[in-house]
Amino acid sequence: MHPPDTLLAMPGPQSSQAPFGILLTAMITPFAADGSVDLDGAGELARHLVDTLGHDGLVINGTTGESATKTDAEDLAVLKAVIDAVGDRATIVAGVGTNDTAHSVTSARAAASVGAHGVMAVSPYYNRPPQEGLVRHFHAIADATDLPMLTYDIPKRTGVAIDTDTLCRIAEHPRIVANKDAKGDLDSAQWGMATSGLAWYSGDDILNLPLLALGAAGMISVVGHLVGDRLKAMALALAAGDVTTARAINAELLPVYTGMFRTQGVILTKAALNAQGLPAGPVRLPLVDATAEQIHQLHMDLAAGKVSGFTS
Repeated sequence: MHPPDTLLAMPGPQSSQAPFGILLTAMITPFAADGSVDLDGAGELARHLVDTLGHDGLVINGTTGESATKTDAEDLAVLKAVIDAVGDRATIVAGVGTNDTAHSVTSARAAASVGAHGVMAVSPYYNRPPQEGLVRHFHAIADATDLPMLTYDIPKRTGVAIDTDTLCRIAEHPRIVANKDAKGDLDSAQWGMATSGLAWYSGDDILNLPLLALGAAGMISVVGHLVGDRLKAMALALAAGDVTTARAINAELLPVYTGMFRTQGVILTKAALNAQGLPAGPVRLPLVDATAEQIHQLHMDLAAGKVSGFTS
């Protein structure tokens, strides 16, 4: 399948093989101490990720962006703040997926109206739709705008996996160009890459290198908030045939992959960013901020992974 013409106008190193770039991070939403959205902080963090850590793109209002506890107005304001901050230097993808197709369609149109470069939609959660429902859901969202789109397959959160045959049907839509894979199933990933025609993005940090080695185009990361430059170096080394370097970087990052997910990833990502003096703030209920013990363990994990600013 061929990417839509929209890709030609997107910033960064896009191609039909990596239509959103190689390295994207699913960005947190910074909150002020009172729990309100910190729009200045969102712009500052986006600039740090793009200009300091070398991200090709950012996914805004996804799981890590606490979209489940933000209003539509907050989502749109954060998206616009990030586009204003870095939208000429990075691909900005808006998370628009909900468990309500009509709501997702409205969110996709709103994202397009403020200049998003692409949209990403998770499988509907809670409803547990049949496979036919997944096809119709994703096609309806893709029909709503002219933007390129990623599907997001994460059954541990949604309760339903996208079957490979279903993904092939979904991929028949000309604007659905990629899949974010957080299924944790390398058998399924290989079949999906071989048969769907979609660009593949790792959505599970511990599997970044294995999925890249199997043919994934890139990563949509959480640990990229801290080590995006090293993730990109790993991907570029592998692409250049330097497997030894790619393996060495991956091995060095293992404590980071594990440490950042000892509890819910947003909680520890915000704890790490707060420790670095970057905009993050608290999480929103029903999430709770990291405990002192969790923060201590996180610092040890990040120090073991040689993350700047952390010591054991």
